[in-house]
Amino acid sequence: MKNFHNEEIYIKKDNFSDNIFKENRVFFDIETTGFSPVRSIVYMIGCARRVKNRIVIDQYFAESTSDEAALITAFADNIKGCDALICFNGAGFDIPFLRAKCQKFDIPDPFAGKNIIDIFKEISPLKPLLGLENYKQKTIENFLGIEREDKYTGGELINVYYEYLASPSGDKLHLLQTHNYEDVLGMTELLSVLSYKEVLCGISDITDISISPYTSYDGKPKKELIISFANKYTVPKPVSIHDNDFYINIAPSKTSVRIEIFEGELKHFYSDYKNYYYLPKEDMAIHKSVAAYVDNQYRERCKAYNCYVRKSGEFIIQHELIMQPEFRNDVKDRHSYFLLTDDFINEKQMVISYVKHIIHHLFKL
Repeated sequence: MKNFHNEEIYIKKDNFSDNIFKENRVFFDIETTGFSPVRSIVYMIGCARRVKNRIVIDQYFAESTSDEAALITAFADNIKGCDALICFNGAGFDIPFLRAKCQKFDIPDPFAGKNIIDIFKEISPLKPLLGLENYKQKTIENFLGIEREDKYTGGELINVYYEYLASPSGDKLHLLQTHNYEDVLGMTELLSVLSYKEVLCGISDITDISISPYTSYDGKPKKELIISFANKYTVPKPVSIHDNDFYINIAPSKTSVRIEIFEGELKHFYSDYKNYYYLPKEDMAIHKSVAAYVDNQYRERCKAYNCYVRKSGEFIIQHELIMQPEFRNDVKDRHSYFLLTDDFINEKQMVISYVKHIIHHLFKL
């Protein structure tokens, strides 16, 4: 088994990454000859840790298939004492693979009691926001402007490893080592992409609320509610997302949410419709205690679809019950609206709850 030890100068790029990349945390990545731990081997494991102003990278390489147990043991010794492991899709692949190997070689589970931070898993809810073609590590590195020497995928290097076993050479070893080295080092720079999630989950104050007029695509004058808040951390680059109801723009230091204001008439439906009567002439429902004073020919027992009162005004949409009373076009509508009032606009906690509801609707965070 070969051991490689290298050090890089640690350069603080942003507060978010700096807070995560602490000295008691280790990044790791494995290289294997396939997906199955039964039919494949792990031939390289890379680890990166921070020691003051240095990034220390250790790599363990199997010069033969018989080195596999020693490789895993060296890795297990490396991560002793750390309180968290950081990986990319490690929860889905690397950790189950290594645990199966530990069981085979009767090596104690090195992951027991460790906190796992899986970058891939953490950013999965953000796929609609980032809009990348895929979420491989190199794709996210390109999004962040991270450059690397290595041009190969792990799958492409499997044959290179077998060629090395048959005929060892420095060139082949350089390809294998560089790929793993840059995967581990790249992860340390990948942390900033998690700041988007922290921004969306860490809203604590609203900096501005305004109503702005605009012209729709069909030329109609409309209004929108714009809610802004300061980002908890600076994000790497601007991104945005929208659906039919909401538009979110995350700039480096500020995020804004835009919601179209519906102006017109909507209906508030009473759920206990059996206690109401519908007045066809007035197109409204009244409680049975009041309907008792109305002649039978001017009233009828309510059904769910006509047990309502009508309201005109300015409304904004909600996909779960945030504000009451709620209004709809039809009783079967899955979403509802609530009146946009000064009380709502001036109560920041209400606005924060509403923004959090929007984020949950878009990202399930």
